[in-house]
Amino acid sequence: MTDPETLGVRLTRLGVSRRSFLKFCASMASLMAMPPTMAAQMAEKLAAARRQSVVYLSFQECTGCLESLTRSDSPKLENLIFEAISLDYQETLVACAGHFSEHILKEAVEKNDGKFILMVDGSIPLKDGGIYSTIAGKTNLDIIQGIAPHAAAVIAVGTCASFGGIPKANPNPTGAVSVSYLMDQGMIARRPLINVSGCPPIPVVITGVIAHYLTLGTLPELDAFGRPKVFFGNTIHDRCYRRSFYDQGKFAKSFDDEGARNGWCLYELGCKGPTTYNACATVKWNGGVSFPIESGHGCLGCSEPDFWDKGSFYQPLSTGTFTDAKAIGVGLAAGAAIGVGAAYLARKRQKTISGGK
Repeated sequence: MTDPETLGVRLTRLGVSRRSFLKFCASMASLMAMPPTMAAQMAEKLAAARRQSVVYLSFQECTGCLESLTRSDSPKLENLIFEAISLDYQETLVACAGHFSEHILKEAVEKNDGKFILMVDGSIPLKDGGIYSTIAGKTNLDIIQGIAPHAAAVIAVGTCASFGGIPKANPNPTGAVSVSYLMDQGMIARRPLINVSGCPPIPVVITGVIAHYLTLGTLPELDAFGRPKVFFGNTIHDRCYRRSFYDQGKFAKSFDDEGARNGWCLYELGCKGPTTYNACATVKWNGGVSFPIESGHGCLGCSEPDFWDKGSFYQPLSTGTFTDAKAIGVGLAAGAAIGVGAAYLARKRQKTISGGK
């Protein structure tokens, strides 16, 4: 529940030094493209803030998003989950079960009415009355309809909650929809919504969103898909370390040929980096160790809407449906032309998503 103790007092009591706290804030400010001076302001405001109540609902999902979140390494998630916020309900992590856990959820909502952040993980099935995913005899729709009106803001965690994800893939047997769909259709109360897509999402992006909210009292600037621009403003291709090979027209032809061993571009093996917006290439995973392309596998485009239904993961963009095949085809005459043509299209689409002309 809402803790009367400020975060600064709590961290001091737990032996966290001001130096460590400033380092955490500097890391967050840098990741969110804030000016260096913002780190000190963030530290001051976070230290004076009381722990933010968070209610985390899991619907039609695989628990991969929660697994990713609880295995965050940099910045350390425990700095956020156990110190900066109060995770008042999450059915997988809650110690009790049954009526006791339902009581905890009810109490968390009532005591923090209008103040808590609602995190939603998973899509919401609507077909056949939503019977495909129920908790305590209630459908996912019933649950979110009862809780969303009391939230200060909503964070859709992962591609399933953001866009429907794999459950929504054709033929969508459960009638799965996203949180934004429910809001757009007037099926749940409209609240400030931010989509943190990805299958699973990058944990530090969620950390950044909550830190931004605690510091400034607002959600960060969003793109046309409701994602934070600071993390989703560029394609993975724009920041990829293999980009120089792409521009030179050097492409791996198989996953074990000489080009692949030399780190050449994976475009011809189906990499969707040119049309996928995320911070994987810069933030990376597992404490900044690597990300799929660095590990030798092309990007699947998992942070984009309907990524599962847009053609083979192992065919080039020009032969699939991830973007306009005819338009990209113009740039496929030769190796270097692939880089010029597709890069132009990616930049053009990026301006559209970001609200530019």
